[in-house]
Amino acid sequence: MSKSLIIVESPSKAKTINKYLGKKFRVEASVGHIKNLPSKDLGVDTENDFEPKYVTIRGKASVIKDLQKSAAKADAVYIATDPDREGEAIAWHIARELEKQIAGKPLYRVLFNEITKSGIQEAMEQPRSIDDRLVRAQQARRVMDRIVGYKVSPFLWKTIYKGLSAGRVQSVALRLVCQREKEIADFNIEEYWTITSEFQKPDDGTFHTKLAKINGENPVIPDEATTSDLLEKLKSQQYAISDIQSKEISRSPSPPFITSTLQAEASNRLRFSTKRSMRIAQQLYEGIEVGDEGAMGLITYMRTDSTRTSTEAMANVRDYIQQQYGGDFVPDAPRSFKVKKSAQDAHEAIRPTSMELTPQRVRQYLSPEQYALYELIWKRFVASQMATAKMLQKTVLVDGGPYQFKGVGSHYVFRGFLQVYDDFAGENGQEVNEEESIIPEGLEVGDAVVPQQIDPHQHFTKPPPRFSESSLVRELEANGVGRPSTYALIVSTIQDRGYVEQQNRRFHATTLGMDVSKMLTTYFDSLFNVDFTSRMEQELDTIASGESTYLKVMNDFYDPFMKLLNSVSPEEARLQEETEEKCEKCGSMMIIRWGRNGKFMACSGYPECKNAKPLPGEAEKMKIDEPCPDCGGELTLKQSRYGKFIGCKSYPDCTFTRPITLGFKCPKCNTGEVVSRLTKTKRTFYGCTEYPNCDFTSWDRPVPKACPSCKNSYLLAKYTQKKGEFLKCPECKEEFTKELDPFDPNQVAA
Repeated sequence: MSKSLIIVESPSKAKTINKYLGKKFRVEASVGHIKNLPSKDLGVDTENDFEPKYVTIRGKASVIKDLQKSAAKADAVYIATDPDREGEAIAWHIARELEKQIAGKPLYRVLFNEITKSGIQEAMEQPRSIDDRLVRAQQARRVMDRIVGYKVSPFLWKTIYKGLSAGRVQSVALRLVCQREKEIADFNIEEYWTITSEFQKPDDGTFHTKLAKINGENPVIPDEATTSDLLEKLKSQQYAISDIQSKEISRSPSPPFITSTLQAEASNRLRFSTKRSMRIAQQLYEGIEVGDEGAMGLITYMRTDSTRTSTEAMANVRDYIQQQYGGDFVPDAPRSFKVKKSAQDAHEAIRPTSMELTPQRVRQYLSPEQYALYELIWKRFVASQMATAKMLQKTVLVDGGPYQFKGVGSHYVFRGFLQVYDDFAGENGQEVNEEESIIPEGLEVGDAVVPQQIDPHQHFTKPPPRFSESSLVRELEANGVGRPSTYALIVSTIQDRGYVEQQNRRFHATTLGMDVSKMLTTYFDSLFNVDFTSRMEQELDTIASGESTYLKVMNDFYDPFMKLLNSVSPEEARLQEETEEKCEKCGSMMIIRWGRNGKFMACSGYPECKNAKPLPGEAEKMKIDEPCPDCGGELTLKQSRYGKFIGCKSYPDCTFTRPITLGFKCPKCNTGEVVSRLTKTKRTFYGCTEYPNCDFTSWDRPVPKACPSCKNSYLLAKYTQKKGEFLKCPECKEEFTKELDPFDPNQVAA
């Protein structure tokens, strides 16, 4: 009996779906994209309507062949790739590859917003055709990105050094980081002081206040001398309460997560990178083995910019709140949240797929990081449909002559949604304490109060904070740059390129990043700016909605782009710094230039004179404190395309080299040492310094720890999405846990 074929991207997703569909269906995976633009040429026919020239991704020919065989046997084909533009493009490529096999057969496109029995059933009952508008929108993004990268990157090669890359969106993100770096460098720190006082009514408690007014104006206290003079005057005053006001303040919950807010909150509370958060969320969406119930998706689709929630899910969570917390915690009507104007609103917010799958119930089936993220999503969603929190705030004004102190105290009279989730957290994940002070109950206007102590506090103005991963994502989103599916890639790309680096979880632009951004913004300012990039996102949206066409948007982009590109001369723009030092070989002036390994000094007479040397001071850092064993010369740290190594400074007269090892003996020959190397494709592997006499190699990093089970001399450091980091013995295959990044899943905000 023939079966219908369902095609998804992920094998784990296929496994989960297969559980619900029964024997009438066969589920197979494309394992992501099967087609892409070629890596070695532009791959876009700019003379013929910007048609992309796709090629089969290496390793996917066999996948396509298997799908074709299955499609030939099937009576119908359902393509259920991810429910976004990227998924639509994958579906389109798959359909084209199966044209011959499915001729005359039904071809459907189905969208699984959640991979549960009901979610799959609903999707299968509402199939549609592949949406060419969504496909074209994705193609336009991909083609724009390729054109910009392919045409502008060579400009960086000629002006800085070969191998650098520019990107339509990544360069805008880099610009934001570099602009912030400049704001911090240009910031003028100013001193200022504040004054606080603890007042007490006789026979009553004390309360905390802050100097708020001097002669009805906000106080300006610039320095210690002014502060000392003011303190003497304050201490000589008689004080009395001039006003007491009480009011109720309400706090409403935040909406359920969208992609950017999930990434931000997971960064703040769990210390997860954006890439890590999306990887774990993908696992929770595609399906987790939950005991006898088998695999099931725990959350809805994780790439979304909408805070919308289905009517059914809203009713279910309200029932859950009623049962767990009581009627007072259920608002009179379901909460709805404003969707941003720029949102595509194609999917619901990120939420649990079932209120029966509580974090505690599924905890035993999840890794620590999966549990932490799932609990975060669960609590945020439940809280989003709970009652408002109510706080009573009391304000007391204390006057003494021309001086007025202000004290504010508050306490919750009803915690509402805070019973589940306090979303009032700072950048570092620390809860902000709103209990500013306790105001005693017995105070009345006119009461005399006595300052128990008056304290000065010195402060300095602070520059704007550097971006974290989460705050950069929020900045991109606020400016309409990028989309949920691209945030994590943008953030990781600018780090992978060496343009920014993280210190204490904050982005610092590297010297290279600053120089790259300077070149791009100087010569391509109209291209690599927030407004233009945001406008292009809107143009892509018009293709998806049918308001515009692929060809119109591409023409409107390409013509001004090429005009700008052709107006720039790389030769005139070359990045170099003049020095006062003369070349010791030809007498020309030395200049500072960029190379693959950083800045260096080179002769301005190049290519006639090829003299080059490290910058002053850099040579000392590169010295190795031992002589060359071959010629007695000086050893230095060098770098090749295959990684760093130690070599003789007298090269090419002396060709001595020595690898930098991991510091322990090769487990195979016990003569050489283990060393890390790079393949031609920049992939790291581990080998022996005695190669070719010893052929020890490993893709995984060897760890000099004996296996507790079989006593093998070393273990391998490994990583999988499900298990995280762990050690594995290459002989007996026994696995051992390895400490993960420090976070406590029990401390996800309550």
